[in-house]
Amino acid sequence: MEQILGTIGDALGGIFSNPILQLGMRALGVYLVILWLATAYWAFRDMQQRSDNPILPYLASAGIILFTPLFFVLGVWVYKIVRPHEKIGEVWERNLAEEALLAEVEAIHHCPTCERRIDDEWIICPTCRTRLNRVCPNCSRLVGLDWSLCAWCGKDFERRPVGAANLGALPASRDVTGRIAASGEAPPSVEPAAIRTSVRPASASSRSTGSGRSSGSARSTGRSPASAQDPLPER
Repeated sequence: MEQILGTIGDALGGIFSNPILQLGMRALGVYLVILWLATAYWAFRDMQQRSDNPILPYLASAGIILFTPLFFVLGVWVYKIVRPHEKIGEVWERNLAEEALLAEVEAIHHCPTCERRIDDEWIICPTCRTRLNRVCPNCSRLVGLDWSLCAWCGKDFERRPVGAANLGALPASRDVTGRIAASGEAPPSVEPAAIRTSVRPASASSRSTGSGRSSGSARSTGRSPASAQDPLPER
């Protein structure tokens, strides 16, 4: 038995002592070391693409290195289990796709009351009869209900023009005052009521006492009795 074991040992020793086999084993060892380091670098780069944390790539590569060139395959499996499932670029693409889908959904107008799909050119919702738009009285274009002016012609909806009916309802005294101010004439004087009452008895007594004299003076001067008895001068 000892001779058999010794023969097997001598045969194996002769095989391993072969320089070609030793060179191949050395090359295999170098390849395993290079593969080990390359796997650590791959973990470093892969973690950079999956996380914004600057420390995690170094931790991933250090974990691969700690498994040594003999067990680094197990380290790769562990890394694939704990790493994030999506890359940063894939997350951005997914967010952009969601935003584009949301914008497309928001671009489809819906009625604020019944939530039915409506057209941009509609004025009233045909389902619930909700007012959607209005027509500009100046250019007859559709405008929004919350617009303060027309974007097409600049019509100001908040400033209302004064109509002819409102101008005709103004008092007549204002029209007379406006015409007098425009012509530059002096306003007519208004005779007080007290003066008119004091003048009337005096004119009556003068007519009763001296009607002949007043009539003669009126003939000589060519003035009427009313103008001669008027105590107020003309303005």
